[in-house]
Amino acid sequence: MTHFFKPLLAAATLCATAITIPTATLAEDWTPPGPITMYVGFAAGGGADTQARLIAQGLEEKFGWTVIPQQAPGNSGLNLAAELAKAPADGTAIGMVVSETLSYSSQAAGDPAFDYENFTSLATTAEFQLGLVAMANGNFDSWDKVMGAAEAGTPIRFAAASDRHADMAWHLGQQVGIDFNIVEVRGGKGVMDGLRGGDVDIGWVAGAQSGPVQQGEMVNIARGIESPLANSPDAPMITELGSDYLLDGYFMFIAPGDLDPAAREALGEAIRDVADDSETDANGLLNKAFGGPAVRTGDDLDSYMTKANAEAAELIKAVSE
Repeated sequence: MTHFFKPLLAAATLCATAITIPTATLAEDWTPPGPITMYVGFAAGGGADTQARLIAQGLEEKFGWTVIPQQAPGNSGLNLAAELAKAPADGTAIGMVVSETLSYSSQAAGDPAFDYENFTSLATTAEFQLGLVAMANGNFDSWDKVMGAAEAGTPIRFAAASDRHADMAWHLGQQVGIDFNIVEVRGGKGVMDGLRGGDVDIGWVAGAQSGPVQQGEMVNIARGIESPLANSPDAPMITELGSDYLLDGYFMFIAPGDLDPAAREALGEAIRDVADDSETDANGLLNKAFGGPAVRTGDDLDSYMTKANAEAAELIKAVSE
């Protein structure tokens, strides 16, 4: 398979009472030395792009920082990583990608410049609501119909918005005996536009399909994550269909490498504060379209990314043999 695209809390005891510093204080202890450029590694107008911009809005409203979103889509997030690699490591440049950018995509690229260790992870915002999506009431709106079409010799066009998604489509096809025609698109919005236009038949989407599924326009015929999808709890896991792997992951913010630990902690906790606050528009979107906020920072996030990189290496080996 060829890859296309071708990475305080402080506590004290006083009179037997624990005193905890609120997370907002952490951000207040550090101030960016200038406006923050927030690179967005997704096509404009999609669910992930909207999520990033609402996080930027929340950071401005809650902390008074100036945050300027700037589009840097393409290449499975590695275009954004390349921009960050050139940016100052002072907290004035951050970017929103997905966890696979600095795990699967960086390894598949084969360029050491994109290694996870060369960047600073700040915070995740939400887990993937990764579904295998088709138009409702169509020829491919169930896995049984997909298998039936393949048995009848009908070509099946499978949309994928990243190298990992493309390789997983190929792997799934190999496991079930279908030679999918894999079509590269830009983001979940590109997948859904392709479905609506009749240019593709099925495709992976990581959460942006929530509205169309709720409205009955589209359907999740399977899920690529272990947990049931919020809008399609009965959708089978792809491992139940034949895949050896899942497509779990997170939307996440990163910064250039060697970021000062105080800046990393403050930025990560500020993003957490915005994502978890029920009064922010970002929290509303996360709950509506992405199954709710799921924030990981610091050592916890580093542990997840180490695990994700190990799993990525295993999948890359499997699809390369």
